[in-house]
Amino acid sequence: MFFKRFYDEDLAQASYMVGCQKTGECLVIDPIRDIQTYLDEAQAQNLRVTHVTETHIHADYLSGGRELALATEAQFLVSDEGGEGWEYTYSTPNMQKLKHGDTFMVGNVKVEVRHTPGHTPESISFLVSDTPRGPEPVMYFTGDFVFVGDIGRPDLLDEAAGGQDTRFKGAKDMFHSLKTQFVNLPAYVQVWPAHGSGSACGKSLGAVPSTTVGYETDLSWWGRYVKNDDEQGFTDELLSGQPDAPLYYGRMKTQNRDGMAVLGEVAPLPELSAAEANAKMEAGVMLIDPRSKEAYHAAAPQYSINLPTPNKLETWAGWLLRPEDRDYLLLAQSAEQAEDLRRRLWMVGLDNVVGFVKSVDGLDTKAVPPIQPAEVAQHEGALILDVRNKTEYQDGHIPGATQLHAGRVAWKLDELPKDRPIIVHCQSGARSAAAASFLGSEGFKVLEIAGGFENWEKQQPEQVERD
Repeated sequence: MFFKRFYDEDLAQASYMVGCQKTGECLVIDPIRDIQTYLDEAQAQNLRVTHVTETHIHADYLSGGRELALATEAQFLVSDEGGEGWEYTYSTPNMQKLKHGDTFMVGNVKVEVRHTPGHTPESISFLVSDTPRGPEPVMYFTGDFVFVGDIGRPDLLDEAAGGQDTRFKGAKDMFHSLKTQFVNLPAYVQVWPAHGSGSACGKSLGAVPSTTVGYETDLSWWGRYVKNDDEQGFTDELLSGQPDAPLYYGRMKTQNRDGMAVLGEVAPLPELSAAEANAKMEAGVMLIDPRSKEAYHAAAPQYSINLPTPNKLETWAGWLLRPEDRDYLLLAQSAEQAEDLRRRLWMVGLDNVVGFVKSVDGLDTKAVPPIQPAEVAQHEGALILDVRNKTEYQDGHIPGATQLHAGRVAWKLDELPKDRPIIVHCQSGARSAAAASFLGSEGFKVLEIAGGFENWEKQQPEQVERD
């Protein structure tokens, strides 16, 4: 049996290839939209992608399942669980719906479908057996059901997709799924989840790539609750302390359910002159500037947003940019960098990139230097906007600050003042650079606190409030 894990560090997202080397067939689980990585690996291993599947309707990124299945003419296998409102509403060639207990073969590799609701009602997991070695399961691909050190949060639908108290039913389902579809498996079965540390799909995901059924059952925070059949204690702890959910999750969930756009063959991005870029930006196109925040502060182009690479371009783009609002340009030093940035934006459904410009030279720019904590008092009447997570805010915040997670700013513009300055900060200055530049591009009077709350606490420790 062939096995490989693919991992996107930005969104902390894992996808997998499982193959039978004897028959030359392979399955890809939870693929991203940049499908070339799977095509290249399959070719390198002399495998054919014959099956593509998803563990659930994803909310944090746009799935590449349909794209990969069409490109390879593979069977596209998706959940048929969850009930009304949770079915895939689109059809595509070779699409097949899966129910709990279904099995299929990828060469000599057997895959059994387990319905594991909790994170979402339609969630399924895949229990894999390498049949030449024996009938026993060896790997469990759990999606957002069980992570390393945590389990999938059941409140995302309430937090980001307009649900009403779905968290309580989700928590109940999760408890039942753990009791019936996890802890009764052999302890040695390897667990390979869809996310790692840094994902907002849980609150305490581990950094190592995999775990085992036995380890999680015996040592996870939830294990004792399941062992003691304490559903209420489990629910209380599961729902407490979950981080803010970015509101773009609602768009991702809808697009993945109703059918994401197929990219197909994509033409190279055109390079624009400074004059052409200025004209497009005057007409409403936004420039995505991936330089460091220091470089951006020194020369910020008009109608631009600063998404410093390489760490969080996809995450922050999902947080702040809405493809239905406008088209986008990229600032990139080369055509190769532009294509790399473009492919990363596909992860969060930002397909409408219309070109790139190599330099800020010739663009309309201005300096936007951050201010020091001591200067905040000079801006009487300003709104101090804390774009950190609510749990960070509760641990300590600037007196009078309003907390609004950066992943919610783009949906709350009508609640922010345009008649007075907004002083933006996060923990250290990275997230606030993105949020402040976005607000500036939307016409708000924006300032940033240099070094964020960490710098404020260091310079003015007596001026910190804690909830």
